Amino acid sequence: MDFLPWLKAVVLGLVEGATEFIPVSSTGHLILVGNWLSFEGDAAVTFDIVIQLGAILAVLWIYRGKVFGALAHWKTEPSARRFLVNLLIAFLPAAIIGFLTHDYIEERLFSPLVVAVSMVIGGVAILVIERWHRKAAVHSVDQMTARLALGIGLCQVLSLVPGVSRSGATIMGALALGAARIAATEFSFFLAIPVMFAATGYQLLKNLDVLSPDQIPIIAIGFVVSFLSALVVVKKFIGFVSGHTFAPFAWYRIVFGAMLVAYYWS
Repeated sequence: MDFLPWLKAVVLGLVEGATEFIPVSSTGHLILVGNWLSFEGDAAVTFDIVIQLGAILAVLWIYRGKVFGALAHWKTEPSARRFLVNLLIAFLPAAIIGFLTHDYIEERLFSPLVVAVSMVIGGVAILVIERWHRKAAVHSVDQMTARLALGIGLCQVLSLVPGVSRSGATIMGALALGAARIAATEFSFFLAIPVMFAATGYQLLKNLDVLSPDQIPIIAIGFVVSFLSALVVVKKFIGFVSGHTFAPFAWYRIVFGAMLVAYYWS
C-alpha cells in the first residue's frame, strides 16, 4: 500500500476532529476535502462515518463521568433518568427522518455545491439567532425539559443536509429556544453520542461488502487522528464558548461558503 492513502487518512482525521463539534459542518468539510483529495465513493463515505465515531469517543471520554453515571443510576436518580430520556427525545426525529431519507440525501445532496450553499445559509442563520435569541432560562444540561429536548431534536433534522452542521443546528437551536451557551453546547456534545453510534452502525452494515481488509489500516489511522484532535478541540471550544459568541464561526461559514459557491458554480 503506498503512502498517499495514509496521508489522506491523517488529513481527513484532522479535519473531522477539528470540525465535528464546532458549528461549521464536519460532513461538509469532509466532502470538500475528500473531493480535493480525490477520495470519494462508497468506501470514502464509510470512512468518513467511522472516523466521526473516533471524534464521538473523544466526547465520551471527556464526559465519561456524566454519561456512565447516568447509565448506572437511571433507575434511582430522577436527574439521571431525565437526562437520558431527553437525549432519547432529541435523538429520535433525526434518526427516523434520516433513516427514511438516507439514500435520497446521499445520492442527491452529497455534493460540494450543496455544502457551499448550506454553509452560507447556516452562517447567516447563526448571526440572526445571535442577535434575536431569547434570554437564557436553562443554564445546565440537568435543567433541560422534554419540550426543549424535542425542539433541539427537530432542529437537528436540518443537519441531514450536508453543510448545515449537526453541532451548529443543535447548539443554535438550543440557544434560540432559551438554553445558555454552555448548556446548549454540552447537550449538543451528549446528543452526538447516540446519533453517531447509530449512523456508524447503519453505514457499516450497509457497506460491509464495500470494505476490504486493506482499507482497515487506513480507517484505523483516520479514527485515531480524529479521536486525538477532537480531544483538544472539545476542551478548547468549551473554554471559547464561555466567553464569546458564535459570530466568528458564522463569518467563517459565510466567507468560505461564498468562495466555494463561486468556485463550484463556475
